[in-house]
Amino acid sequence: MAVYTEVGFPEADTLLQSLGLGPLTDLQGIRSGIENTNYYASTTKGQWVLTLFERLSRAELPYYLRLMQHLATQGIPVPAPQADAQGEVLHTVAGKPAAVVTRLPGSHRLAPDVDHAAQVGAMLGRMHVAGAGFALHQPHLRGLDWWAQTVPVVLPHLHPAQSALIQDELAFQQQVASSAAGQSLPRGPIHADLFRDNAMFDDTAGPDRLCGFFDFYFAGDDVLLFDVAVCLNDWCTDLDSGHLVEERAGSFMAAYQAARPLTHAEDRLMPALLRAAAFRFWLSRLWDWHLPRDAALLQPKDPRQFERVLRDRILNPWHPCL
Repeated sequence: MAVYTEVGFPEADTLLQSLGLGPLTDLQGIRSGIENTNYYASTTKGQWVLTLFERLSRAELPYYLRLMQHLATQGIPVPAPQADAQGEVLHTVAGKPAAVVTRLPGSHRLAPDVDHAAQVGAMLGRMHVAGAGFALHQPHLRGLDWWAQTVPVVLPHLHPAQSALIQDELAFQQQVASSAAGQSLPRGPIHADLFRDNAMFDDTAGPDRLCGFFDFYFAGDDVLLFDVAVCLNDWCTDLDSGHLVEERAGSFMAAYQAARPLTHAEDRLMPALLRAAAFRFWLSRLWDWHLPRDAALLQPKDPRQFERVLRDRILNPWHPCL
């Protein structure tokens, strides 16, 4: 993620050695993202990611770290938090709460094909099934309540057509969430940010294979279908036009449903949740774009991409054909 807090080599080395991970040999700030400070850390014993949490509180953080720990024990390939001698996975670096997790092998697939979409769909379905046994609970902090709080903040920066769209969509999503069908949707721990740059693939040993998901720091308890919609709006969407690529979307959904079949209510509300997922990221990108924070390596993302996606999902409602 962007580097808000500079970490010195000796301080990082002290933490990694205290966790039994060996002496630090290299430390590199990670440019992508906007929420936390992240570094790639190499030691004599392996490759790690050091994260300093810039917005999340110490009280909130155990949910994310223990969720990753739980999923890893259930066979879902995710970064494993590294514990100290007392079993604690939350540490302190430069006065900030911090964690060290395993670095997944592989690289991003920023132009995914049908097979990539299917692999992500299958693993997301498995993750949702595995998450059902997770004992901790915490609301999804970028869910409906956050949307209602943030829309008034970004409104002064929008032109009239955008202002009308964002207010109308918020009202629509509030209505959906409070409806009987919305209340019946299955819930559980969701990743909530599973974009193509939050997964790793590797083809060094043959066909391209999914190595795992990472960056769970937007996770929380929410509607499982929201997670599905986030993926469809990224992995299965043409980024320039905002149109859903139906071949990829169908492959994703077939693989997901092989692991966790949708309920009738989920199938019925798929178009509304696709709109919800587009709305959430349009809103957060507007917020980051117009109200940025200082960072050494900060690259806010263009909000217009998800405005296009939202407008497309309103005009072209989509249900999986299975």
